[in-house]
Amino acid sequence: MNYADIKQYDIANGPGVRISLFVSGCTHRCPNCFNEVAWDFNYGKPFTEENIEQILEYLEPDYIWGLTLLGGEPMERSNQQGLLPLVRKVKERYPNKSIWCFSGYLFDRDIVGRMMKEWPETKELLSYIDVLVDGEFIESQKDLTKRFKGSANQRTIDVQASLKEDRVVIVEGYE
Repeated sequence: MNYADIKQYDIANGPGVRISLFVSGCTHRCPNCFNEVAWDFNYGKPFTEENIEQILEYLEPDYIWGLTLLGGEPMERSNQQGLLPLVRKVKERYPNKSIWCFSGYLFDRDIVGRMMKEWPETKELLSYIDVLVDGEFIESQKDLTKRFKGSANQRTIDVQASLKEDRVVIVEGYE
């Protein structure tokens, strides 16, 4: 897996001060995407064990609320495989810090409905993710009033509650 950027202090992609990892590679190609450069799976640099250690170090201060995964597309299979070693260590070392993920895939249809059945890594990756913002960015539904979203079709999903209840559970306050 390649990554486009690691932001040590990010307040735009989830609540509080967060560490954000922008992975490379996305097949959605949403018109007017905010990060078109990260569509290319070969863009950026290889994601290494040193990057994982750097992110773990960045997460250490109490004022850091958690980690955000975005891109590109974290839920592309090769990116899921690349992210698993990171999220395992994050939840082991910092169980109270949240992991947010932004995906153009729909949680119920694509991720649970297809990926979890086809790819073993999807189920494990979801077990570490607290919140998923799902849905492609749609220019005609652009809405700058939405918190941590670009278009009105996107949802902020409580992943663990959704898996437990076998239905999409929306996080209140981020509608």
